[in-house]
Amino acid sequence: MALLIPVAIFIAAAPTNDSPIKPPAKDPIPVAFLISDGAVVIDFCGPWEVFQDAYVPSRPDSPFRLYTVSETKKPIRTSGGMQIIPEYTIADAPPPKVIVIPAQSEPSAAVLDWIRKSSKTTDVTMSVCTGAFVLAKTGLLDGKSATTFHGAFGRFAMKFPNIELKRGARFVENGNLATAGGLSSGIDLALRVVERYYGREVAQQTAYTMEYQGQGWMDPNSNNVYATAPTSTAEHPVCAVCGMTVDPKIAVKSEYKGATYYFCSEDDKKTFDTDPEKFVSVQNKVSAK
Repeated sequence: MALLIPVAIFIAAAPTNDSPIKPPAKDPIPVAFLISDGAVVIDFCGPWEVFQDAYVPSRPDSPFRLYTVSETKKPIRTSGGMQIIPEYTIADAPPPKVIVIPAQSEPSAAVLDWIRKSSKTTDVTMSVCTGAFVLAKTGLLDGKSATTFHGAFGRFAMKFPNIELKRGARFVENGNLATAGGLSSGIDLALRVVERYYGREVAQQTAYTMEYQGQGWMDPNSNNVYATAPTSTAEHPVCAVCGMTVDPKIAVKSEYKGATYYFCSEDDKKTFDTDPEKFVSVQNKVSAK
């Protein structure tokens, strides 16, 4: 199996695992990847790789059982056009102990209900990137803290005022709920889940097997580069919704209270124009944190 490495050289600088989860004695841990059209590949394939590469020397089999779940078994198109046929539907999927929710299309009421019901017995229900919007729509994050893709901070804060948005967080844990930042952050949160089940050495070995050099899974606050919103200037404006750099010569824009706001897409402009006062107020609060 995997070549074991000496992990003592990593442990000295690493914090201890203060919220372990007891794994089952024999059976593998069922991990459901909830996907739909538009699911972002790295959001679910990154954690999938982590869980499939995890190796526990005392176990004869894989410690995790991975499967895809969707509302139907109709083939879905993920980001970049990859086609996937879900293994299960929300009606017949095995009860998961871990749920992974990547960025994807708008969830139906039935999907949200499945998340709510399944999360009553999960050890971890985790979102990656703007999968946080899906999890937030269940109401499970109300009154709790969460993070999401840095380009969606403004939209998330405006849409879910009852959730404390944490900028600069690689991931946020609240009991059996967890949210990761964008894209590759899901790898770190998955490694953190492996650590919670099987300890620091197993998680380190998993990262080593993957040739993954990131250390974010050992520090949930390691996304500090995103803690401060990018500054928009006349010469180099950024999209008022997602924070991406835009070209003022071709970018769509809106005028509000004497100020010009630029956007990288018509959808972002519509988001702003729906309630500009509320959006500007929320953005100012987010930027001040």
